[in-house]
Order: sequence, then structure tokens, then C-alpha cells
Amino acid sequence: MPNFNGVWSLSTHLQYAADWPQAPAIALFGGGNGNSNVIQQIIIGTSGDATDFGDLTAGGEISAACGSSTRGVWLGGERSSVSNTIDFVTFSSAGNAQDFGDLSATTRLNAAHSNETRGVVGGGIVSSRTDTIEYITIASAGNASDFGNLLAVKNSIGSTSSPTRGLFAGGFGPSAKSDVIEYITIASTGNATDFGNLLAATSNYPAGAASNTRALFAGGNSGAKINVIQYVTIASAGNASDFGDLTIAVSDGASNSSKILATFAGGLDASDSGRGNQIDKVTISSTGNASDFGDLIAEVSNFSGCSSAHGGLG
Repeated sequence: MPNFNGVWSLSTHLQYAADWPQAPAIALFGGGNGNSNVIQQIIIGTSGDATDFGDLTAGGEISAACGSSTRGVWLGGERSSVSNTIDFVTFSSAGNAQDFGDLSATTRLNAAHSNETRGVVGGGIVSSRTDTIEYITIASAGNASDFGNLLAVKNSIGSTSSPTRGLFAGGFGPSAKSDVIEYITIASTGNATDFGNLLAATSNYPAGAASNTRALFAGGNSGAKINVIQYVTIASAGNASDFGDLTIAVSDGASNSSKILATFAGGLDASDSGRGNQIDKVTISSTGNASDFGDLIAEVSNFSGCSSAHGGLG
């Protein structure tokens, strides 16, 4: 209740703020095998199957994605040929993507993360593997700018972020799978710094998701497809710890999160010939095995996701 002079006390203000309806955590998955242009949507707080959101400007796979609370962005990938295209959508308005700008080079098998202001994209294959990191200002359409470099040339990396730090994990290094986790400070520019190591060398997109404090990496390929979920505390450099397991062993899937739940979707199964339509979920602050969230519209791999409420947003 208001205090005696009609002005809410701090405790009352916080109570009413906590009770105020929150915007849904919209998560999108875009592109995929066969140069799909489909963007699929889930609401992270409500388990259920994906629905159609719209289309990318062209069919694409093995691209990177990131987002603010307002916009989702896809960067590069293969769109009939390797592309430097950056697309964006507005989360609150289902519909087709629009052109945002361009990367500095045609790039596939790259990885991205973001805070509310900046999207950062790193690694991938241009004509060969690259260590380039670039950034965009998500609210302002335009071309990417140079940020710095990864510790080594890499592709098929896992990536996620807090509001301060962005992490790149695993992937194919110069000559073999990598277990290296490296980080950048999103608001600055400069080269990546060593953070620690994954439980094992892991390529094929160990799918990244995060709260404001904890990062998860799930699945990938460590000589075979794996179902392992591992985690780190983003503010404290160090090696990953075991979190639990996905419902199936999978690589080349996509991920999303709110600040509470992480979802891991699709990908290639252990046979390398079948694709999944499953969506798994975990509670980021706990540990344990994943449970069923729902299904994608169709079986898909080599795609990427972004959300309006992920851990990189303050």
C-alpha cells in the first residue's frame, strides 16, 4: 500500500514491479539444412511445439544468430552460396526478415552472442578457417565492424554471453577439435582471452545458452555425437563442469534461453544421417538431465537461434 503521504515506499514499489506482467520470452530458430529460409518460434516459459514466424531473406544454413530484447539477427551462412548477409526481425511482430547490412566477408560456420546493445560474431570459414571477430550495433542497421581476433582460427564454435562477457567454446581449431573456452568483453574491442576448457574437445556447435551468470554448452561431437551438457560461471574463468544430459546425443543443433530456462533443439543424431525435431529444456540455475519441451515444425540441423530474453540482456 502507499505510505501516509501518498508516495509508495521502496518495498511497495518493488512488490508492484515484481507483480507487473512480463513480456513473453520469444525464442526463434532460423534456417537449416537444405538452405531452409523458415524461422520458427517458441515461447520459452510455455512448453509446446514451435510455430511459424516468417522467413529469412534467403534460405540459409550454418549461420550465426544473436539478439537484443527487440531484434533477432542472423549473420552469414550458406544461402545457395556462402553469404555475408545480415538479416533481422522484430520479435514482437511475426513476419519475414529484412536486410540489416553485411559482414566484412562471406562467412559460414561462424558463431555469435550479444548483450542488449551489441552483437558479436566470430570464427567460421571464409576461404579457410578464420579468427576474425566482428560486431554490430543491433538497434542500428549497418555493416559489421572489426572487433579483434580469437585465440586461433576456428569454425563450428559454441557461443553465448552474459551482459558483460561473451564466450566462444570448442569448435574445429587449426588442425583438430578444440576444448578451449575463450572470452571477450562485449562493450570493448580487442582479442579474446583464455577462459578455461570444456570437459573434452568438442566440435559441431556445442550449443550455447546462458542466464546472466551461468553458461551452458550442450551436445556436439567429441569423436562421436554426445548428449553431455556442461556449464561454467561466466564471471569466473575456469574449466567446465558436468550439468547433466540431453534426451539424445546430437550435434549441429540450435539453442536459446530466457534467464531461467535453456532450450536445445534439432541437430544431427548419432547416425549422422537423421535429423531431430526435438526441443529439450533445462533450468539453468540447477543441474540435471533435460526434459521434453515440444517439437520443431520439421526435423532440422545446421541452424541457429536467438531470443528476446537471454542471459546477455541485463
